[in-house]
Amino acid sequence: MQFYPRSPRGACARNEQGVRGDVSDAVCTHLGEVVVRELPSEVGGCADCLRHGGKWLHLRICLTCGHVGCCDDSPNRHATAHHHATSHSIIRSLEPGEDWSWCYVDEVAFRLDGITGTTRIPPSPLLQ
Repeated sequence: MQFYPRSPRGACARNEQGVRGDVSDAVCTHLGEVVVRELPSEVGGCADCLRHGGKWLHLRICLTCGHVGCCDDSPNRHATAHHHATSHSIIRSLEPGEDWSWCYVDEVAFRLDGITGTTRIPPSPLLQ
């Protein structure tokens, strides 16, 4: 498993004691919450945007329950809203060619071994 510091905004990752540090200290302490090990073959889009008529940019899947939400660059940030509503910690990108995961609590991005499948997704409504 490879860990990366927080997104390019510049914040650092935290180690298992919660101490902020460089990438060599980056650890996700929530890997035990990963239940979804097989990605769905296809999704219709962000579940919340589809329900409420919103538009998304990029799709993320919750690795605890499989909820598909939109990224923080989308107007409604449903993946992060799902984390706040449920305390589910880890998401994974569903975008083609991306295999990274993100832990909201530990603020660390990483590649998680043992996740299989690829997901067919519709084009982003914000890019059309």
